[in-house]
Amino acid sequence: MVSLIVTILVGAFVGWIAGLFMKSKHGFWVNCLLGILGAFLGGAIASVLHISGGFIVSLIIQVLGTCLVIAIARLIMGKKF
Repeated sequence: MVSLIVTILVGAFVGWIAGLFMKSKHGFWVNCLLGILGAFLGGAIASVLHISGGFIVSLIIQVLGTCLVIAIARLIMGKKF
């Protein structure tokens, strides 16, 4: 349960970072939501690939997962996203 809460909180932070990195034009709350989705996606991909590490490695994986979510959203929604 605690890891789920930490994943959500860190995912919100990571969404904000990925939003800056990807130069997304949507608001803070959308970045947080995408960050949470990206955190779960990045964690799932890292689990399948047997990638593990400390907190910094987890942050990097979550940022990459969130960037992937933003890229997929841009493909679906168009360039405006």
